[in-house]
Amino acid sequence: MAEENKQIAEQLIEAVGGLENIESVAHCATRLRIMVTDKEKIDQGKVEELDKVKGAFYNAGQFQVIFGTGTVNKIHTEIIGLGAPESSSSEQKKDAAQKGNKIQRLLRTFGDIFVPIIPVLVATGLFMGLRGLLTQEEILAIFGMTPADISENFLLYTQVLTDTAFAFLPALIAWSAFRVFGGSPVIGIVLGLMLVNPALPNAYAVGSGDADPLYILGFIPVIGYQGSVLPAFIAGFLGAKLEKWLRERIPEALDLILTPFLTLLIMITAALFVLGPIFSIVETGIMAAMNVVLELPFGLSGLIIGGLHQVIVITGVHHIFNLFEIQLLADDGFNPFNALITAGIAAQGGAALAVAVKTKSKKLKALAFPSSISAFLGITEPAIFGVNLRYIKPFVMGLAGGAAGGFFAALFNLQGNGMAVTVIPGMLLYIYDFLPFVLYILTNVIALSVAFVLTWMFGFNDKMLDEVNQ
Repeated sequence: MAEENKQIAEQLIEAVGGLENIESVAHCATRLRIMVTDKEKIDQGKVEELDKVKGAFYNAGQFQVIFGTGTVNKIHTEIIGLGAPESSSSEQKKDAAQKGNKIQRLLRTFGDIFVPIIPVLVATGLFMGLRGLLTQEEILAIFGMTPADISENFLLYTQVLTDTAFAFLPALIAWSAFRVFGGSPVIGIVLGLMLVNPALPNAYAVGSGDADPLYILGFIPVIGYQGSVLPAFIAGFLGAKLEKWLRERIPEALDLILTPFLTLLIMITAALFVLGPIFSIVETGIMAAMNVVLELPFGLSGLIIGGLHQVIVITGVHHIFNLFEIQLLADDGFNPFNALITAGIAAQGGAALAVAVKTKSKKLKALAFPSSISAFLGITEPAIFGVNLRYIKPFVMGLAGGAAGGFFAALFNLQGNGMAVTVIPGMLLYIYDFLPFVLYILTNVIALSVAFVLTWMFGFNDKMLDEVNQ
């Protein structure tokens, strides 16, 4: 196996123009990311024909080769062992940013900030699902218990698990923003914690009418920013820039004392009295606009989002929706967006599965079967780039399946209590009650089945193999 991976690495290096054309190599969960000097030297067709390669494309300075989870780590190790220069993903992103346009840089920056905090939000969603499962009357009855038998201390313990991440969400966002924009992450954490200090009126209590804002100068409303995204993001961005500016001007002997002091003093004043009130209004407007789409009647939101989400995945900028999902969860603990996009993901898996079953090509079967399984676990890049998009029609049939599943989910207003996990793992976000769990399964089955049937009937035949390979 190791020898086979080394051979693939050697062939890949040759296909991208040799070691002299490689500036650096890094990888993420599924993709090998190669920075090249001259993209014209890349033989993409040759790369896509290599064993274990599930797709390849060039985007914003990076040549990305999809190997899938596990395999990409091994190929990366072999390529580095053959002399290719290594860099971290963050270093590569900085280099790629120099080559991307302004929109690509902006969207990439959002991804850099929000992607690192997603794991804890995923964990929170799973905690919520398990809490809902353990407190269901039907589950308790199995052990001869009723909801009245659950101790208050146990509920308090579960509340610690489910509420902490969102109660201190601004601290997570400010930390990540400081990290991305070159500030000291610990200052970002403290700035974010200041935004949710218990001395401030709680944002949820103010929203429900149980508390009143503090008014500075008689007209500036000051509240805590529990569950807010945009104010913490802006404060983190400006705070990091301010810290860097101060460090360049304050003498080294005073830097340790004055820089954190002035950064926190200036930024918390600006955040509470200026940035917070302004960007809370902006955030409310953005959420209202996004909710207009989510609340379209007759299942139209599902048709649109379920049908088009995977088109956005192709561009690599789908992480921009993380901000929206985080805010949905922070508002009321539920996320209808997840239910719609899981349909699109399951459908691409269904289309790839149809190709795998129908084709007589052993090589395509060996590629399509694992790619479909990857999609059913929530990662669609192997299915999209390795199979469906290569033959075009399966991808289109997958979009149709996603629209069908999304339509069903939207009709029943299906909502998860977390984010970032979909299809099979995503079931854990819907076990908080029996009906949402069943509807979630049906959503995925509908999306998968429609995509599979359409691909089988109209989307693929083995004649396409010759057309693609010409």
